[in-house]
Formats: sequence, structure tokens, C-alpha cells
Amino acid sequence: MNRMVEKLGRCRWPVLLLGETGTGKEVAARAIHRVLGEGPFVTIDCSSMVGPLMESELFGHARGAFTGACQSKLGLIELAHGGTAFFDESGELPLDLQGKLLRVLQQKEFRPVGSLTPRRSDFRIVSATNRDLAREAERGTFRRDLYYRLSVVNLRMTPLRDRKDDIPPLLVHFLERHGTRHVLSREALEAILSYDWPGNVRELENCIQHMVAVNSGPLLLLANLPSSVLNHAQAMRSLCQAAAATADAGGLPAVSPPLHSGDGGAAAPILPLTEIEKRAIAHTLEYTKGDRVMAANLLGIGRTTLYRKIKEYALAR
Repeated sequence: MNRMVEKLGRCRWPVLLLGETGTGKEVAARAIHRVLGEGPFVTIDCSSMVGPLMESELFGHARGAFTGACQSKLGLIELAHGGTAFFDESGELPLDLQGKLLRVLQQKEFRPVGSLTPRRSDFRIVSATNRDLAREAERGTFRRDLYYRLSVVNLRMTPLRDRKDDIPPLLVHFLERHGTRHVLSREALEAILSYDWPGNVRELENCIQHMVAVNSGPLLLLANLPSSVLNHAQAMRSLCQAAAATADAGGLPAVSPPLHSGDGGAAAPILPLTEIEKRAIAHTLEYTKGDRVMAANLLGIGRTTLYRKIKEYALAR
């Protein structure tokens, strides 16, 4: 991903960032802009462009253009001149503004509301959406010609559940941003790594903000996690205990791997985390009689993650 961002940053081709909400599309857009660092970076939230003043926000207006326009105003398009315009949630842009944006991209010029004089604005465009714009172009709900203009290069942002190796450096970054010498307990870290983060990077950052806010000390504990993550950790604990009981019935040593409270008390012997996970998945698949969709739902993980784990632990049999 970093190499692609570096490569895209050195050209001025339009880039369309695709992916689920919270996968870090704006972070990627800013990284593309920083490669050359030329001009301003202007974020344009297309989902907020509703009502009669949306055209004014985008293109600006002349003095007296409408009631209340006591002075002229620069629009976001003009502010982006010489830099990068990031159209966030571009799929939400109304059809009438889509046509006017297309003209800007083609002719590099526009007219503020109430003005007869055209102005120029030359910028690199990076857009982002969690919608399928190709399908919407086929349906006629998004302009086909604008879609082709925006999607010269497509870059799909992988959901966080499929790139969990990125979680530790993200945790370091968010703790530096929101914490004050805060550190995560081992139990809290294990719970964070086992959770699938449906809200992606944004949810992970919110989690760290929540933990810092509710904890009065520097050590962030399991109990400080948001309820969604904590409930998942407790469900995994129950599954691990059930897996240990099943192993004991089959003649294997039964070791219950409890999640510690972080109070420094004596800890019972525990299995390696990978073995705990392997047994939990095997037990769940046995319980669901091999139904992987049901097993993924019970485990609170995505189907793609479950399939990868089954292959990794050789549980396909």
C-alpha cells in the first residue's frame, strides 16, 4: 500500500479510493498529497452538500447573489487551486452538481454563483466512497462520464480485519495522539487483536479514546474496553473454556485460559494464544457441524478471517 501511495503521489492522475467506512481513505488521500506537498489539501464532504447553499460552498458566490450574500465568498474548488481536492463520500454528490464538477475537471474553470465571469482552478482530485459507483453509473444514479473521470486509478482500502498486522503500529500512533504515557495491559491487547473491528481504523481510534477517557491511571485494562470489544472478549473466553473442556474429555490436558483482570495477582498457566484460538475455532466448527457462516457469527469474526484461520491451522478436515 505504501509503495502504491508513493507512486500515485508523484503523478496527478485522478484517484478513486474505495472501501468500507473508517478504513482510512482520508489518511491515504493526505499521504498521496504529502508525497509532493504542493499547494493546499482541501477536504470536500459531499454528504454534507445539501440544501440551496451547496453550490455556493463548492463554487463560491458573488456579492448580492442571493439574500444574505453581503460579500463575495471563495468556494472550496477555488481554495484547492494548485493543490489537492479530496472529495469524501463522492457517491453522495447530487446529480446537478456532478455535471458542474465534470466541467471543472474538463475545462479547469467554473463560475461562482451570481457571477458571469469564469474563474480557473487547477488541482489534483482524489475522491473516496464506500458505494459501488460503477453499479450506480449503470443504474443512472451517478453520471457515467464523471465516474470515468474520477476513477482513472482505483485503490481499494482493505478492511482492518484483513490486515491485523497494522493494528500494533496504529495502537502506538493513537496512544501517542490521545494518551499521556498510557500503555495497554496484555489482556486488553489480546482482546483488541482478536476483535474484527467492523468500524475499521475509525472504531479502533475511538476505542483508544474511550479507554483513555474512562481510566484514571496509565495502565489501560481489559475492563476499560468499549462494550462491543469487551463482550467479544468474554464470548471468546467462554468458547476457549468450552474448547478446553472438550480437550479434557478427549484425554488432552485441560487448561482454562482466563483473561486476567490486570491486578497483578498470580496467573494460572495458560496455553499460547494461537493454540487457544485454534481450539476455539475447532470447537465452534464441531458445534455448528461444519457450518462456517454460523461459526464465523458465533466467533464474532468475518468469514474471510475464519477461512484464513481454518487454512492456517489445518482445520479443513
